Amino acid sequence: MKRPLQTTVKALKGAASIAASAAFLAGCALPNQAVTGRAALPPQPRIEQPAAQTPPSAASEALRAYYAGVQAELLSQGLMRTDTGAKDAPFGARMLANNFIRIAFFDEFDSSSGTLVARATEKTLRRWDKPVRVGLAFGPSVPKARHPIERARVASYLARLSRLTGHSIKLADTGINFHLQILNTDEIKAIAPTVRRADPTIGEAELRSIIDMPASTYCQVTYSIDDSTNLIERAFAVIRAEHPDLLHLSCLHEEITQGLGLPNDSPAARPSIFNDDQEFALLTPMDEMMLKMLYDPRLSPGMTAAQARPIIDQLAEALVGGDS
Repeated sequence: MKRPLQTTVKALKGAASIAASAAFLAGCALPNQAVTGRAALPPQPRIEQPAAQTPPSAASEALRAYYAGVQAELLSQGLMRTDTGAKDAPFGARMLANNFIRIAFFDEFDSSSGTLVARATEKTLRRWDKPVRVGLAFGPSVPKARHPIERARVASYLARLSRLTGHSIKLADTGINFHLQILNTDEIKAIAPTVRRADPTIGEAELRSIIDMPASTYCQVTYSIDDSTNLIERAFAVIRAEHPDLLHLSCLHEEITQGLGLPNDSPAARPSIFNDDQEFALLTPMDEMMLKMLYDPRLSPGMTAAQARPIIDQLAEALVGGDS
């Protein structure tokens, strides 16, 4: 049984306005990929975390300074907002329905030719059916004092997502099917054995998309889909440890949420984290509604956008009210 893997990333946009803070990063590619995996396996056991903290390399320290500059620049432009957008970004049912279709039924890149092409590619609806069990792990560079803070933060967000979707989503130490790793750049480059333990069937292209993340990619999630059912079976997310707090929290919100089955971004999605302009840092009311729609039982995995559109319109109107 084939298992396509969908990779989504939170990546640097508008690099020209920020690149001056780190000239060595100029011209980095944005590696958003969709590739092909293999047969499904049962959930893998918990991956043990290294105990000893290791000092960061010069490259990691340089990235920490760079991402601090990125966040400062975004904030100075009025981006990375943490409000709901209600005052200046109102939306109606039609806009919600259109954005949901663009984000849930399309992938940003097409790899059917064997190479990545930046072309919106329509897919069928995909989501989880089995309970989502998130295993949070840290690289040795992450101070142990930070671990309980991160666990509490992630647990709280997962509980919010579970309430929104009506689906079981929570932190776990066993039966993990959604791996969430917080790693610095050195640890990302060395993560291949961990990824292979999480999914021994992963192909080389999928693996390289994780360990070769360029600095222009803030974070990413790759999830595997059973193409006979259109159900997500496993996910593997990487969050950079060098981020300042708001950029870090933004990555947690976006990658965990995209790993639930909302893979695309759209410039029309506002207010939303599913928009590469980085205007909103945290999950918004529109995003919450899209999650409710994704896991509504009236929609089924495998539906095309055309098949689902009448139901989506009904759901959007129920959530927002009639359009003006």
